[in-house]
Parts: sequence; C-alpha cells; structure tokens
Amino acid sequence: MDVTQTALPGVVLLKPRRFGDDRGFFSETWNRRAMAEHGLDYDFVQDNHSLSEAQGTLRGLHYQSHPHAQGKLVRCTRGCIFDVAVDIRVGSPTYGQWVGYELTPENGLQLMIPAGFLHGFVTRTSSCEVQYKCTDYYAPECDGAVHWDSAGIDWGEVSNPVLSEKDKNAVPLAEFESPFVWTDPA
Repeated sequence: MDVTQTALPGVVLLKPRRFGDDRGFFSETWNRRAMAEHGLDYDFVQDNHSLSEAQGTLRGLHYQSHPHAQGKLVRCTRGCIFDVAVDIRVGSPTYGQWVGYELTPENGLQLMIPAGFLHGFVTRTSSCEVQYKCTDYYAPECDGAVHWDSAGIDWGEVSNPVLSEKDKNAVPLAEFESPFVWTDPA
C-alpha cells in the first residue's frame, strides 16, 4: 500500500495495491499490521455506507467531538467524489487549512482523516456510493457541522449543492468554537 502524507499532518492518502486479471481486480483496502508499520494504528469500530443520487450533493463539513471523536477512512466505491479534510485543532499551525482529493473506484484512493478535522465531500457524478470506517461509534450528542462554504474550499463547479437541513444551518468556520486542541508532537 502506498501511503502519502498530505499538507495537513495526520491526514494521509492511501493507495492500496491492486491485483488484476481478466476477471477484474482484488485489493486489500485495510490491513491493521501494515498500516501500523506506517504509524497508522487505528481501531475501527463502525463501517458506514452512503448513497448520493444527485450530482452536486454535498455532505459536510462534519465532525464528532470528544468523548466520541471519530477518525474516518473514506473511499468511493461508485461514481466520483471530491473528498475534503479541514484542520480544526485550536493552536495547530495548519488550523483552518484544507486538503481535497478526487476519490473514485478506478483510482482506488482512500483518505484517512483523524479526529480533529472536519470532513466533507461533494459528488462529481450521480449515484455515488461512499464507504468509510470510523474509529468511534456514532454519538448524536457529539455530532456537529460547519458550513460548507465558510472554509475557503475550492469545491470546483458547485454553486447550488444539494444539502441536508443540518448542513444548510451549520455555523460558519469564523463563528465555530472548536472542541479540539492541537498538541505539538515534538
């Protein structure tokens, strides 16, 4: 598996190896031992699967706070998404900065987003399926959102996305009081 550190420390792009033949391919999308060798020692407890029918559906920007903060390993298994992480760790040298990557079944890329980051994606095609592993269980009392267009993200040609009520009513990043604090790894 290829592991690439992004511009946001802790957020990594993973590209699992594929073994193909005339039937298709086989790919191991997660291996705890192999990932631990890269410093990615996560304990996933929940798998989620979403379907977005319309192109231009935007889900995010979401987080889950302590004591049930979630890290997520995200991949697109049908269609194409632009997947984004935003640093919201107070005191972080990259606070408010974002990275984004196009994830498709064809490129096989996965984005690992640790706790302390917002997560969101927009569908570039119709009928998109996204699957992601979570490091903690869903806890509605810890669930939160920041408005999708308040973090300076270049979403591409998205002017009027399909949004949930939660995402329409989310607070802007400038008014958001983050529950996450950066700790210097040095």
